[in-house]
Amino acid sequence: KNQAETQAVSLASIAISNKLDVKTFEKQYRDHLSSFHEWDQKDHAESWMLFPHNLGSSLAIDETELTNGELYTIVTNKAAHGKKGALVAMVEGTKADVVAAVLCRIEAMKRRMVIEVTLDLSPAMEAIVRTSFPAARITSDRFHVQQLVSEALQEIRVALRREALKAESVAIIKARNEKTVFVPRVHANGDSDKQLLARSRYVLFKPESRWHESQKERALILFEKFPNLKHAYNLSMQFRSVYENCTDKVTAKEKLDTWYRNIEMSAIEAFETPMMSVKAHEDTILNYFVDRSTNAAAESFNAKLKGFRAVVRGVRDKRFFLFRVAMLYG
Repeated sequence: KNQAETQAVSLASIAISNKLDVKTFEKQYRDHLSSFHEWDQKDHAESWMLFPHNLGSSLAIDETELTNGELYTIVTNKAAHGKKGALVAMVEGTKADVVAAVLCRIEAMKRRMVIEVTLDLSPAMEAIVRTSFPAARITSDRFHVQQLVSEALQEIRVALRREALKAESVAIIKARNEKTVFVPRVHANGDSDKQLLARSRYVLFKPESRWHESQKERALILFEKFPNLKHAYNLSMQFRSVYENCTDKVTAKEKLDTWYRNIEMSAIEAFETPMMSVKAHEDTILNYFVDRSTNAAAESFNAKLKGFRAVVRGVRDKRFFLFRVAMLYG
C-alpha cells in the first residue's frame, strides 16, 4: 500500500512481481487496500480537487490534458519541487470563473499571502490569478514569450522553403518536357536551396556563438542568399538578448522599446503579431526581471502527470486515477 501510494508505480507491476492476478489485485487495492472509498474528495474529484495546506508564496498555473482531450487547470506550489505537497488545485476545464470559484474556497487571508504566480500567455489563466490571488505578481513565462518570436522567424523560413520547392518543381517539369535531365543547383556546402532552408531550422534557433562549423558555413550561405531572413534572425536574437542580458525592468523596457522600433522599420510582417502580443503582455513579461521566475515548475509537473499516466497504462478509472495523483502530490 505504501509503495503504491507514494511512488508513481503501476499496480500491474506490483501484482506481476508478487505473482498475483493483475485485475484482481487492482480491484482489491482500490476497494480494500487503499483509502479510496474514505477519501474526502472522492465525490467531486472529477470536477475539482483542492489542497489548501499546500498553498505557498510562489505558485505556477497551467493546463494539461488528462485523457481523451479533457483539459484540467492545475495550480502547483513551486517550493515542493514537483513532489508531495506540490498540488494546490486541479480543476476540470479552463473557464476562469469556474477555476477561480474553486480556488476562492481557500481562506482569503491565505490567498493574499501568495507573492507571485507564473503562467503562459493565456488570458484565462491571467483572469484566474487576478481573481484568486489579488496580491500576487503575475509573471509571463519567458519561454512561451520567446517561442512567439521564434515561430515568426520559422514562419519566414518555411515560406521561403515553399517557394524553393515550387521553383524546383517547375524546373523538373520543364526539364522533363524538354527531355533533359534536371540537375539541381547546389551551394558550396552541397545544399540546394530547398535543402539549405530545411537544414537551417536549428541554426535559426541558436545564437551565433553556439553554431558549430558546418552551421556557420550554412548560415553564411543562407543569409547571403536570403538577406531578409538574416534581418529576421537578427531581430529574433535581439529579443532573446533582452532576457539574457537585462537584469532589471527599466533596462528591459528600454530594450523592448528599441526592438519595437526596429520591427516597425523592418516592415517584416511575420513579426507584427508577436510584437503586438509582447506589447499586450508587457507588464507581466517585465515582471520576469524581478526574480527571473519561469513556469518551468508547471511544465515539469505536467510531464510527471503524463509519465504517471503512461506508467499506469492510461486512465481507465478517472476518479481512482485522480485519487492516486492526490496521494502522490496532494
